[in-house]
Amino acid sequence: MSVPSHDNISHDYMSSYYFASQQKPLSGSLSVAGDKSISHRAVIFASMAQGVSRIENLLTGEDVLCSMAIMQQLGARITSADDGIVQIQGVGSLGFAEPDNVLDMGNSGTSARLIMGAVASHPIDVFISGDDSLRKRPMSRIATPLSLGGVQSNMRAGKFLPLHLRGAKLPLPIEYESPVASAQIKSALLLYGLNVTGTTSIIEPSLSRNHTEIMLQSFGVDIACEALADGRYQVSLDGVQTLQAQDINVPGDISSAAFLMVAGLIVKGSAITLQHVGLNPTRTGLLEILQQMGADITVQNQRQSGGEQVGDIVVKYSRLKGINVPQDIAPRMIDEYPILAVAASFAEGETLMTGLNELKVKESNRLQSIADGLSLVGVKYELGDDWIKIFGNGQQQVTGQEKDAPAIATHHDHRIAMSFLVMGLCSQRPIYVDETASIATSFPSFFASLTILGAQYLGNNLDKNLGDKT
Repeated sequence: MSVPSHDNISHDYMSSYYFASQQKPLSGSLSVAGDKSISHRAVIFASMAQGVSRIENLLTGEDVLCSMAIMQQLGARITSADDGIVQIQGVGSLGFAEPDNVLDMGNSGTSARLIMGAVASHPIDVFISGDDSLRKRPMSRIATPLSLGGVQSNMRAGKFLPLHLRGAKLPLPIEYESPVASAQIKSALLLYGLNVTGTTSIIEPSLSRNHTEIMLQSFGVDIACEALADGRYQVSLDGVQTLQAQDINVPGDISSAAFLMVAGLIVKGSAITLQHVGLNPTRTGLLEILQQMGADITVQNQRQSGGEQVGDIVVKYSRLKGINVPQDIAPRMIDEYPILAVAASFAEGETLMTGLNELKVKESNRLQSIADGLSLVGVKYELGDDWIKIFGNGQQQVTGQEKDAPAIATHHDHRIAMSFLVMGLCSQRPIYVDETASIATSFPSFFASLTILGAQYLGNNLDKNLGDKT
């Protein structure tokens, strides 16, 4: 069976408006969709490996499907069976073929940045583009360090897609100290270094997501990781190394589980269990912050799967309190700030989040998108250049949107869309977002998962004026 096309993944998410209305507690248990970060890496690494890899619980959202399609353009053979297991015949070391067409990354920044690194050590030319949102996200943070190894890149305005990348014919090892803790920068340079004679080394100011390091080791790569005395983190590898095909069971995505966790915390009487969720310590920042806010969240059945920590997360409705979120936790929960803003809106007191500059270069300017959405639903806040303070309503419901208010602008950002839909579970009036198609990029089973837990979603090109009848 062929790989599903990303053109077919979002047909259930094309309605102009959705709103949520929740009266009953959420309950039950379910398995969360596969981790997006790990799914991307599983596809890319298996495509670079020697032999056939089998991947179970691979996320089939649009972003990962983009990575799969691009790996096929570069020469990998990918098939999907009826049992959902994806098989990938890799190309082996330096096996990528020069593609005939532009590599379209869609909305996926992870695809764009990791694949830039993966192809950069090959003596080929590639042309990379993406959708309107991705073309606004900086790629110079990858191209600049790659240039140290002899890789040539031409970009729009010096930092944006479309991009022409010419791989180095005689690639040199790179030593790079990153100004930010970024798993995408680190991963791109490590993928580059796999095929380069000598030692490629990256230092980051603190440890970012380390899925790449864990998975490279599972594919047989010898890699050195070290926490430095001053808090920085260094990772290095000696090339040339060949990845060996592996069988992978992708854990549930804690970033997707975050929306279900907060839903369980804010809907009165709720008690839910999320099974087989990835608990990599570089990703559990939100879980820790919610517990500091008074959330009744426990982790059961902790175990290892492919080098990654996994477990079952049990969530019960809780009365949350506002806190000051430590700035240094940002790299461990950078994708979760939109849904944390929802939790903070229902907390008692003020929640201050700082050090949020990285939110400005996500699928949207998430910091501004959060603030704009809060304005439309009656939540008070103060906004700074890299911080936001949210004044929680405690046990009072969020007002929701006025009858004639515009829908919340998601800017085609899946996490903004899902966050405000979750907020709508407990609002006095419906909460509308202007599109839901973007949700399919990371969590195509979002509506189905909440429905299984008992949420009632209404809307399907409904007139917004129907909102006062729910």
